[in-house]
Amino acid sequence: MRGGNTSQGAQGTLDAVEVPHQPPPTPSGWLLGGVAHRDRSSSLSPSLFPQSCLSRQQLLAAIRQMQQLLKGQETRFSEGLRAVRSRLSAIHASLAKASPQLPAGESLGEHSREIAGKEWLGRIGPPPNSSPFHGLTASCPALQAPADGRKFGTKYLVDHEVHFACDPGFQLLGSSTRMCQANGSWTGQEPRCAEISECSSSPCQNGGTCLEGLNHFKCHCPPQWTGTACQYQAQTAPPAWSVMDDPAFSRQPRCAQIAQTQQCSCDPGFHMSGTASNGICQDLNECEVYQQEGGPRLCAHACVNIPGSFRCSCPAGYVLLGDGKSCEDIDECSLSQDNCTSGSTCINTGGGFQCVTPQCPPAAGNVSYIKTSPFQCERNPCPMESLSCHQAPKTISFHYLSLPSKLRTPAPLFRMATAAAPGRPGPDSLRFGIVGGNNRGHFVVQRSDRHTGELLLVQSLQGPRTIHVDVDMAEYLERVFQTKHLSKITLFVSAYEF
Repeated sequence: MRGGNTSQGAQGTLDAVEVPHQPPPTPSGWLLGGVAHRDRSSSLSPSLFPQSCLSRQQLLAAIRQMQQLLKGQETRFSEGLRAVRSRLSAIHASLAKASPQLPAGESLGEHSREIAGKEWLGRIGPPPNSSPFHGLTASCPALQAPADGRKFGTKYLVDHEVHFACDPGFQLLGSSTRMCQANGSWTGQEPRCAEISECSSSPCQNGGTCLEGLNHFKCHCPPQWTGTACQYQAQTAPPAWSVMDDPAFSRQPRCAQIAQTQQCSCDPGFHMSGTASNGICQDLNECEVYQQEGGPRLCAHACVNIPGSFRCSCPAGYVLLGDGKSCEDIDECSLSQDNCTSGSTCINTGGGFQCVTPQCPPAAGNVSYIKTSPFQCERNPCPMESLSCHQAPKTISFHYLSLPSKLRTPAPLFRMATAAAPGRPGPDSLRFGIVGGNNRGHFVVQRSDRHTGELLLVQSLQGPRTIHVDVDMAEYLERVFQTKHLSKITLFVSAYEF
C-alpha cells in the first residue's frame, strides 16, 4: 500500500496518536460550582469604539483590556474546574460508601469515571428528576467462556462488552458480543460452540460416502470414481493422469538389446504405456497426480501441465516469484498502474487496487467537522453548553487494510494509542470499543497496555469481500470524560490465501 495510512500486511499495525482535547475558555454566565458567574467587564465600554477610526494608542488600550478580560476568564475557568472536581470527589465518596460490593478486579472509580463522563460533562449536579445515584448499577453477573471457545473481556460493569469466539472446527451459536445493561442484565443470548460437520455440505460427488474426521472429511468413492471429492472418473488404461490426445505429450521410448532382451525406458516426466514391443512414452500429468493422491501442493495458485513437467501460474494482479511456485501481489499504486482520479487515493489490495475518497460526516446540530488531511477529519469547536457536541468524536480517521483470505486467527490488525501534547497532562485512563460496521462478530478490541488498544480478528474471513469496522477510543482525566477519537477501518479481503 501507499501512504502513512496503510499497513504492512495482516500483521502490521497502525498507530492513531491523538492530542488530548483542550477545553475552550468558559463563556460568561456558565454555571460554576452551583453559582452563576457573570463578568461585569465582559462587554467593552462603547467609549472605546467611537465612530471614527481609532488611534494607535486607543488600539493598544483596547488590546490590553481584552488581554485582562481573557486572563480573568481563564482564572474563573480554573476555579470552575476545581469546583467540578471537588463536587465529583464528594459524590464519589458518597457512592463508595453506599454501593454494593463489586466483583473482584473492579473498582468503583472506573465506573464513576464513566458516569462522570456521560452524566456530568459541562454541568454540575445530577441530571434533572434524578438522584446522585441515577443510572448506577454495580455490575452484571460474571460470564464464562463457552466450551471449546474463548472469551475476550473481563469487565462486568455497565456498558462494558464481552466478546466470544470458538476454537477451530466449531461454530458460534448465540451472541458473539454481549453488553452489560443498566438493569444488571446482559444483552444477547448465551453463546455456545457447536462442532462443525464437515459432511453437512455433502462434499462427496457421484455417489461418494462422506466420512467425518477432526476438522476434515474423507470421501469413500465408488469404484469408477476417484479424487478427494469423487470428482474424477477412474480409468484403467491409460491412467487418468496421462495425456493421450496431444502428440507433444507422447514420445518414443529409448530401447536397448540387453542379453537377448529388449529393455525400454522413458524420459523423466513420462511413463511407459503399452507392451514392450509397441510401447510409447506418455506424459505424466504431475498436477493431477498430486491433486488426487493428496501430496504436497505444487503451486500456490494453479498448476499447468507441460510435456515432461509442469509450471505454476498466478491470477491476474500477481506475479510468480523466483521459486516458481509462490505468487506475490503487484502494487499497482506504487507502480502508477492505477486509474484513480485527482482527489482520490489509490489503496493497493490483493490482486488489484481501490480508489478511495474519505468524506467527513455532514453537520448535525452543533457538531460539524473539517478535513485536515486526506485521511482525517477534526471536529470544529463546540459551544460550551452543547453536551452532544462534546461527546461527539474529536477526530475521525480513515484506515485501509488488505488481508488474504482465511487468515489464521487470532490476528492483530490495528492499534490505537494516545500521546499528551508537550506541557499538557495526558489522559490517565482510556476506554476502547467497537461502535459500528458490518460483521462485528469477527472482531474484538483488547487493551495491550495502559494507553494502547488493539483490534483483533478472531474469526477468519473468506474473500473476496469488503469489511467495515469502527473503533473508538475515549479519554478520561481524573475520572472525568475528556474526549474520544473514532477510527473507521476498511478491510479489503482478497479471494486468495496469499
